[in-house]
Amino acid sequence: MSDNSHWQSFTTSLRKALEATSSGKEAQIEMAPLPDIQQRFDRESAKNARQSAVMILLYKEEEMINFPLIVRPQYPGVHSGQIALPGGKYEDTDQDLIYTALRETEEEIGVGLDQVEVLGQLSELYVPPSNFNILPVVGMISDRPNFVLQETEVDELIIANLPLLNDKERRKEKEMTFYNGTKVRVPYFDVQGKVVWGATAMILSEFATIINQINSQK
Repeated sequence: MSDNSHWQSFTTSLRKALEATSSGKEAQIEMAPLPDIQQRFDRESAKNARQSAVMILLYKEEEMINFPLIVRPQYPGVHSGQIALPGGKYEDTDQDLIYTALRETEEEIGVGLDQVEVLGQLSELYVPPSNFNILPVVGMISDRPNFVLQETEVDELIIANLPLLNDKERRKEKEMTFYNGTKVRVPYFDVQGKVVWGATAMILSEFATIINQINSQK
């Protein structure tokens, strides 16, 4: 099968899988920091949270399917310096949360709204430390885009690939210091030696489950 045929087959299967997905709680829990796990699935708190969206932006490069992660700058906040998916908070001028994900992707990494084809979305996830409810959106663009980073929002771009999500060697644990100073051991993805944990790891854990389901049907 040619690269293009494989890409088309994969994105078609992924779109169908995203439509069929009802809840990713079990997959999210696999990579959840334990101290606040109950808060993260408190739907009443999520209803009153600020709304936001992030983008898993897939593209093919040679024989690999990749997606970008960003390193947040250091700032006085609970997510300072963390690795995240492109995204941000809902604005009153946004049509919906899918538009929020597209707009923030354009602002943060320079990929235009009209370049991205939305394939679907994952389960929403509540983040207690910042009181945000996140909608993860999955989009695609055929080839590697020309990334242009917004310096005030992005310190560094990290390119990840799909196989690492289901690579057991990439799932590790380490001691982390929470925003309130508490030290705990948390699960994380090792991406190019970087620690991807918290909400981002939980979102990617659900996505990994879907990718594994698609691969198992081949």
